[in-house]
Amino acid sequence: MAKKLKVGIAGHGLVGKRRHNFIDMHPLFCVTAVSDQTYSSEKEERSNLCYYGDYRQMIEQEELDVLFVCLPNHVAADATIMGLKKNSHVFCEKPPGRNVQDIRRVIEVEKLHPNLKLKYGFNHRYHDSVLDALKIVKEKTLGKIVNIRGVYGKSVLTPKIKGITDPNDPVYWRAQREIAGGGILLDQGIHMLDLIRCYAGEFTEIKSFVTNDFWNKDVEDNAYALMRTDEGVVAFIQSSATQWRHKFSLEMMFEKGALTLSGILSSTRSYGQEVLTIAYREEENGGNPRETTTSYIYDNSWEREIAEFADSISNDKPVSVGTSLDALKTMELVYRIYCSDHEWQSKYDISID
Repeated sequence: MAKKLKVGIAGHGLVGKRRHNFIDMHPLFCVTAVSDQTYSSEKEERSNLCYYGDYRQMIEQEELDVLFVCLPNHVAADATIMGLKKNSHVFCEKPPGRNVQDIRRVIEVEKLHPNLKLKYGFNHRYHDSVLDALKIVKEKTLGKIVNIRGVYGKSVLTPKIKGITDPNDPVYWRAQREIAGGGILLDQGIHMLDLIRCYAGEFTEIKSFVTNDFWNKDVEDNAYALMRTDEGVVAFIQSSATQWRHKFSLEMMFEKGALTLSGILSSTRSYGQEVLTIAYREEENGGNPRETTTSYIYDNSWEREIAEFADSISNDKPVSVGTSLDALKTMELVYRIYCSDHEWQSKYDISID
C-alpha cells in the first residue's frame, strides 16, 4: 500500500467537516491537522489530530502533503498560495476568492510549482445526473445545443447557524461584501455557470440585471443574465436568494430533443430529488414528447471528487476538472455578469481587471 499523505484542512466548519468525512474514507489520505477560528489560539493535540485556531499557523508549522482550503472567500486565495509555497498539493473550495484578481494571483504562484496539483471544488460536476447529461452532450445524441435555461435559488443569502441570532455576526460572512466579494451569484450561482460553461463553452455576449432590493445587503440577492456564445447558443440564468422553495433546474434544448436536470442531492435535501429527464423531438407529438426519466438516490459526488484528486496526485496526472483555468474562466463569467449591469458595476466599483 502506498504511504498515506498527510492532509491539513484549513477551515473546519460545515464544509470542512464534510470534506473531512470523505477524505478519511480514501486510503491515500490521512487528516493530521485542522484549523478553524472557533478553536483555541494555541495548538492542541487530541486523538492524533492537531487543532489550530489560525490556518496560517497550521500551514507554517505542519509538514503537509495536501492542503484542503475551506475558508471564507477573502482568505481562500492567500491560504492556497501559502500551501503551494509550502510544497503541498492544494484542493480549494469554490469560489477561488473574492474576485478575478485573487485567482490570477494563485495562478502566478501555481506556475512556479509545476510538480504540485491544484484543484478547485466545483462539486456539482461530479453528480450522476450532471455526468449522464454531459455524456449525451459530448456524444451529440440529441444533436447540437440550441439554448439553455437555468434557475438556482434558495431562501436566504447565508445559511442560518444554530445559536447565532445576530445577522451582523462575522459568522454570516456570505452577506458581507468585504469578506465574500459577492452574493448569491458568486456563492451559489457559480455552480450553475460552471455547468453551463461545461456544456456549451464560453459566452462572449452578456446582458444582465443584478439587484439587492429584498435583503438590503451590499451583495446581490438576485442576478439575471442572458448570454450567447460565438456559436449562437443562448443561455438564461437566474441566481436567487428569494426562492422560498429551494430550486435547481437546468434545461437544455437540442436539435433533436431536450434534457432537464431537476433537483440536486445535497446535505439538506432541500432541492428535491435529483432527476434527469430526456425528451425526444417528434414532429407529430404536438408538444407532448416521449420522455425517459432517471432518478438518483445517492450522492456520489463528494467521494468521486476526492478520489479523482487522489488519483491525480498518486499517478501524477493533470487535474482534469476544477483546474485553475476552470476557476478563472468561471470567475470571469461571474464578474462579466456583474459588470454588464452598469448601474451595479458603478455602485460597487466592480472590475474584472
